[in-house]
Amino acid sequence: QVRLEESGGGLVQPGDSLRLSCLSTGQSVSTSALGWFRQPPGKEREFVTAINFNGENTYYADSVKGRFSISRDTSKNQFTLQLSSLTPEDAAVYYCAAGPLVYDDPVAFDHWGQGTQVTVSS
Repeated sequence: QVRLEESGGGLVQPGDSLRLSCLSTGQSVSTSALGWFRQPPGKEREFVTAINFNGENTYYADSVKGRFSISRDTSKNQFTLQLSSLTPEDAAVYYCAAGPLVYDDPVAFDHWGQGTQVTVSS
């Protein structure tokens, strides 16, 4: 079965950086569109970034452009989200996802990780 598992979340100060990883089990990351979404407390899940199946096209929400970066490591069958210049507005549960098509709508993804908490606080 397909399983996605995030790791790397934690508590950081504003301006700090974090790297989140998503390990895929049961499916190669090279065969799926991959994405990261986040859900702040009391808010809906929102798009952060996505990458297509061959890694040649990336997409970012306006709020994270220039600060976050998605990448994939096919040899380890995982993909990562590098977060930098973090602000309190970035605090959320971050979810990795995989699906047949790259898109900014979470309904386009059919496999999800359990989420990892990112807290940004002074």
